[in-house]
Amino acid sequence: MLPSADELPDVLLDLAVPHEDINDLVALRGRLMGDPEARWLLDRLVAGTVRDMGTADAGPEYPPLPTETGTLGALFYVYVFVAALPHVRAYHQSRGIPDEISRRTLADLGRHMAVHRRARGGPGLLHPGWNSLHFRGELYQLGRLQFQRAVLGQRMGGATAEAGHSARRGDPCLDLHIADFRGPLSPEACDRSITLAREFFARHFPEERHETATCHSWLLDPQLKRYLPADSNIVRFQERFRLVEGYEAEPDDSTPVAFVFGDRSRPVAELPRRTSVERAVGDHLRWGGHWYGGHGWFPL
Repeated sequence: MLPSADELPDVLLDLAVPHEDINDLVALRGRLMGDPEARWLLDRLVAGTVRDMGTADAGPEYPPLPTETGTLGALFYVYVFVAALPHVRAYHQSRGIPDEISRRTLADLGRHMAVHRRARGGPGLLHPGWNSLHFRGELYQLGRLQFQRAVLGQRMGGATAEAGHSARRGDPCLDLHIADFRGPLSPEACDRSITLAREFFARHFPEERHETATCHSWLLDPQLKRYLPADSNIVRFQERFRLVEGYEAEPDDSTPVAFVFGDRSRPVAELPRRTSVERAVGDHLRWGGHWYGGHGWFPL
């Protein structure tokens, strides 16, 4: 199920796994394969990950492992996705997806390990269930943006219908995600990604008619316009979308702190002010404000 100890480093490098984690993953492979309970859990999670490959929202739960499992527990889900790799690559090939897009999509595993190290100071994955989207054929990296195959929900579908758009609740859509460590969110890079997405999904998923792009992100909080110039990348990204009201309006201060500063538990008073975005997020919180998730769409 797993590559041999000799083969594993090359597989990990193809997935952009940080170099400092590779020796641990190779060294712990034998312990994992020799532990009946760990092997049982590995088999179960791999089977759940690859079952119904390509079907949205059908993956298993990825429970957090006890802290006493140590480094093996921290890296356990990396082994799950490495074991699932041949299955998702076969699925990509069956869809005619180019190797370059497949490789860049699956290499997001290593990026998320870098995000974890920045936030927690050690190896692991903050949200293994998120990485399962890549390894189940639901999400693809196309240039600067990621696109997840999804369907319009009740609120978003109602908003598109009210606007006279052809797509309705339950119709396919593409949910946009903005990855870190990918350079500026420039309008030109976003335009290119959206063009790539139109062509990619029409060619490789012709049975799904994607007429709508959606986004659910703190980057769509309209309050950002109070702090950022009109020609900033974030404001120009916001202006692509028609915002939708009616979602829960609970504050979500920790999410922008996590994305901008790396650690959601960092005290507000200690947040640096090096960039315009850092100043916007931190100053708003220091002045007693809160951040909220935004929800928007635009026709493809």
